[in-house]
Amino acid sequence: MKRFEKHIFVCTNQREEGHPRGCCADKNSAEIHEVFKAKLKSLGLNSDVRANKSGCMDACEFGSVVVVYPEQIWYGGVQVSDVAEIIQSHIIGNKPVERLMIKDKKFNKD
Repeated sequence: MKRFEKHIFVCTNQREEGHPRGCCADKNSAEIHEVFKAKLKSLGLNSDVRANKSGCMDACEFGSVVVVYPEQIWYGGVQVSDVAEIIQSHIIGNKPVERLMIKDKKFNKD
């Protein structure tokens, strides 16, 4: 039996100030991670779905970046206000949130 059905990785990487690619930490990713954890717990999903902090996922210019496995869906520009929609649509309903998916072909290939 699997330990978790889904993993949500939230990039919390911090780059030096002024880095040309930016970083997710400067785009509120720590709070996004905490909100994912709190909402999953309040919905009773925290035993099946894990929200993890992640180091750099090499998608800095799309931050804040969130990746959901096992589907390998990459989200970019995620805000705290998007967390509930990702959980409701993708985590519960198995329907990724198209408007937040990174459009670059290196991500979300299928």
